[in-house]
Amino acid sequence: MEQTKDDSDFEDDCETKMETDTSAQEARNGKDIQGIQWEGFKYNRDEFRETRLKQYDNFVNILRPSSREKLDKEHGQVVEKGKNFYDFQFNTRLVTSTIVHFQLRNLVWATSKHDVYLMQNYSLMHWSSLLQRGKEVLNVARSVTPTQKLPGLFSEPLSRVQVSSMAVKENLILLGGFDGELLCKCVNQPGVAFCTRLSTEDNAITNTVDIYRDPSGSLRLITANNDCKIRVFDAQSFTRVSEFALDWSVNNTSVSPDGKLLAVVGDSTECLISDSHSGKVISSLRGHKDYSFASAWHPNGLILATGNQDTACRLWDIRNPSESFAVLKGNMGAIRGLKFTPEGRFLAMAEPADFVHIFDTQSGFLQSQEIDLFGEIAGISFSPDTEALYVGVADRTYGSLLEYKRRKDNHYMDSFY
Repeated sequence: MEQTKDDSDFEDDCETKMETDTSAQEARNGKDIQGIQWEGFKYNRDEFRETRLKQYDNFVNILRPSSREKLDKEHGQVVEKGKNFYDFQFNTRLVTSTIVHFQLRNLVWATSKHDVYLMQNYSLMHWSSLLQRGKEVLNVARSVTPTQKLPGLFSEPLSRVQVSSMAVKENLILLGGFDGELLCKCVNQPGVAFCTRLSTEDNAITNTVDIYRDPSGSLRLITANNDCKIRVFDAQSFTRVSEFALDWSVNNTSVSPDGKLLAVVGDSTECLISDSHSGKVISSLRGHKDYSFASAWHPNGLILATGNQDTACRLWDIRNPSESFAVLKGNMGAIRGLKFTPEGRFLAMAEPADFVHIFDTQSGFLQSQEIDLFGEIAGISFSPDTEALYVGVADRTYGSLLEYKRRKDNHYMDSFY
């Protein structure tokens, strides 16, 4: 992964922007969901969309023109677009998503249909859609001192942490930093329980963090870094349980629902399926043409989705790892975010900017909804009950948090459709 910051979206100050929000009712009445006043621009929305599609320059590391042509000819899914699985509900600019690295877009996490966490510069923010109010949970610009002190625990104060990755599960908030930091905070307790620097190497950005249960039910924390290492910690004692070294920088990991398998993607065209306990490689998934930055398991534990800078998401049946069984393609750029709903009905796929795609798994991934917006996408997250989908938009002017609500058979009365 490229060790650079995204200066356009990262600033030191943390000011609340009292901009006009957009409700479903206002959207029904014709207001742009992001509050963009198109009448003041040279182009209308459709013209600007056409221009963006033509001019957008997708970042790649190794993808060659010949490989791109081969990918375009490959058996991509013929997807029926235009479905509406989730309806626009609300857009707020009272909290604004930000990113620190242009390749890392996993900075939005919903813990309920009304509660979502996101990064806003140095502030970890909580947004309540019920109260329509944002609150700072943690400020990592200031010095952070760990509260938990255990014998032999290597924990140290940190300051000015530029958060590059995050996860919020099991009543824990896990943050990874641009300089290899790791912080863990209990949702309902003040302060940070544990924080440390995982590596002293210059190129050690924490690319991904996650929280999972191993096959015995023990709660684990997992990190993947640019120093080519995966580290696993016990979530209670914060002691390191295991460490695996690879030949390339690890950009993303995801653990299977039963806790037994670990999907590993990074600065390689391959995706490795490893034993989560030993790190032993079980199989290698080949088909992508560039580096990967996203992966997600279907709740059945048999299907894995991987997202790549070659603008494709591949779907794998791990019982037949020799080739992917489907290829889902984006409109403009790399696939940097993938999330299944907890019951497995939908897969959300985020490009770096402008587009989030929602695929219906029950249709064999052949039907989709396309969320069309403008701006860099900081993260996507379904609520645990699948009722809400949140999309973080990182933009200097129109940075915001978008909320979508799952459509029922009788539809929602206060949703935009």
